[in-house]
Amino acid sequence: MDAIDFPNEDLWTRTVRTIQMLAVDAVEAARSGHPGAPMGMAEAALVLWARHLRFDPTRPDWVDRDRFVLSAGHASMLQYALLHLVGFDLPLEEIRRFRQWGSRATGHPERGVCPGVETTTGPLGQGFANGVGMALAGRMLAARVQSGGEFPVGYRVFVLAGDGDLMEGISYEAASLAGHLRLGNLVCLYDSNRVTIEGATDLALSEDIRRRFESQGWFVQEVDGHSAEEVDLGLQAACGQEDRPSLIVLRTVIGRGAATLEGSPKTHGAPLGPREVEATRERLGWPRDRMFFVPGDVAEFGRSIGHRGTRLREEWEVRFATWRREHPEEARRWDEFHRTGIPLGLADRIVTEVGPLAGKATRDQCHRALQVVAREVPALVGGSADLAPSNKTRIEGAGDVSASDRSGRNLHFGIREHAMGAIVNGMALAGPFRPFGSTFLVFSNYLVPALRLAALMRLPVVFIFSHDSYQVGEDGPTHQPVEHLWALRGIPGMKVHRPADPLEVAVAWEQALEGGPTCIVTTRQEVPALSRPEGVGLDAIRRGGYVLREAPGGRPDLVLLATGSEVSLAIQAADRLEAMEGLAVRVASIPCLERFEVQADAWKKAVCPDDVPRVALEAGSTMGWWKWVGSDGLPIGLDRYGDSAPAEVLAREYGFTPEAIARRVADWWRSRKGMPSSGDQ
Repeated sequence: MDAIDFPNEDLWTRTVRTIQMLAVDAVEAARSGHPGAPMGMAEAALVLWARHLRFDPTRPDWVDRDRFVLSAGHASMLQYALLHLVGFDLPLEEIRRFRQWGSRATGHPERGVCPGVETTTGPLGQGFANGVGMALAGRMLAARVQSGGEFPVGYRVFVLAGDGDLMEGISYEAASLAGHLRLGNLVCLYDSNRVTIEGATDLALSEDIRRRFESQGWFVQEVDGHSAEEVDLGLQAACGQEDRPSLIVLRTVIGRGAATLEGSPKTHGAPLGPREVEATRERLGWPRDRMFFVPGDVAEFGRSIGHRGTRLREEWEVRFATWRREHPEEARRWDEFHRTGIPLGLADRIVTEVGPLAGKATRDQCHRALQVVAREVPALVGGSADLAPSNKTRIEGAGDVSASDRSGRNLHFGIREHAMGAIVNGMALAGPFRPFGSTFLVFSNYLVPALRLAALMRLPVVFIFSHDSYQVGEDGPTHQPVEHLWALRGIPGMKVHRPADPLEVAVAWEQALEGGPTCIVTTRQEVPALSRPEGVGLDAIRRGGYVLREAPGGRPDLVLLATGSEVSLAIQAADRLEAMEGLAVRVASIPCLERFEVQADAWKKAVCPDDVPRVALEAGSTMGWWKWVGSDGLPIGLDRYGDSAPAEVLAREYGFTPEAIARRVADWWRSRKGMPSSGDQ
């Protein structure tokens, strides 16, 4: 590829020092940050950006750009310095306000805040696994639109990771899958400075990183991270790999160039301090009285790197126009995969096909819905952490993704839930795919960092969690989720759907395709078919909460809120309460609390009037239901871990039967009225 020639040694050295000192000055001004890694990685990163990375600072969204992922997100000033120098929209003023309110130069890189940042990184290892997902997306797209050759999809993914990234367990999982799938478009630069916050890495790490990655099918090199020539040759060799991901172990010194703290853990996560900064300026021959100094010829050199990227993008676009004319069928598929939005009438078509499964487990209903969505949305791909037969998340007749064939739609993540979440995020970040991942609800805890980042970035990803309650049964408390629904609902920006029937399943998928991360939570057990009043259909469900069973006369004595498998239970209990106590009970299904919460007050009050007592029913923790029932309401759930027994036995023992629910609500109602409980009569 077209690369910037190495400039004269003096200009190269001053460019490296500019990157180092921008990091030092920004951290010093903010009085917080991590100067050590940017100082140690400045030379290697400059080689990558100047000679190998394909990007256009004037078009950060160029579809075939190379992706740069700073997995070691604490080293953010390294990326900000480079973005500024090569011409992205990151003025020096933003760097002066590093880590301050409103600055694009946030403490850790954030996608959507700073141009040129591909993913939000911070939790170590997440960016590494995002990179695997990005590389996988590239190879999968190529398999769909390329008819030989390497056009129009030729991008590579370059990940910069540190010791902490490779200690985190997620990196083992993601690297293993990348090697298995032979992702030759993935290159990881490993900043092996052998230092963490507490001291040298040998306090806690003694494994051979090189042999670990080689055993996972990676091409591995070790080079001097402070030699531009060695780094350049290493990158050339890595980019020559077509069927193996590459790891370049960069032997570096943290805090490189610091006067007395070079190589010290003290440079990792704190400012150098005024005296050390002054001495470092003297050592590096840097102006003592000029913070955030960028020499004129360094600025010009940086802009030339950016101009090179603009030319590459313009040349690609000319070739792309020719490719579209000469390959109309592949171009049609390209457009198909890049189409966004919800197909018109999708929910209605799902209802038509899923309707006959009313009364079956919602995992079966979700499986049928998945087939409909897959036909309508070619970009939908995904898989499970080795549980597809149980989650019911296979796209039928769509083939598997493998090292030799990336044209399939079904991904096999293996038993790697940690990595699955972050890889799915990476695929969504790279585009154009609409990916999903799946496992049991009880294992959703493994994915929490990725779920949180998906919400932070508002990614269009879907997570399908089956086996959603104690009704898993004989597997016992280790496999029976209790606290998990509220853990998911507690993630800002995450939509959690727990559907009760085919119509609610249809809306869950429709709203999942609107954008933003979505969890669809399904049952293992069969759930009774619901009898719906006339006119209570998709439009009501789309509001997240609605009246499914009205009280006689439309004036309820109480409102019973329920989700998922407990909706039918609530209706049965309401019938008994009317027969036992003469109570007029309204039952509201709340398939998506997040959706319900943002409705107009008029709708919410029409479902749950302020002056009507409320009861909530859900087979899990009651923790969050207090907000909805109030301090004088009654949340019924399971605030304990379960037991190993058949599901029907557990339902009886835990009081999840129509009779038991009715008795409990009746006793609560009587206590409110100062009446004796039903058992006292």
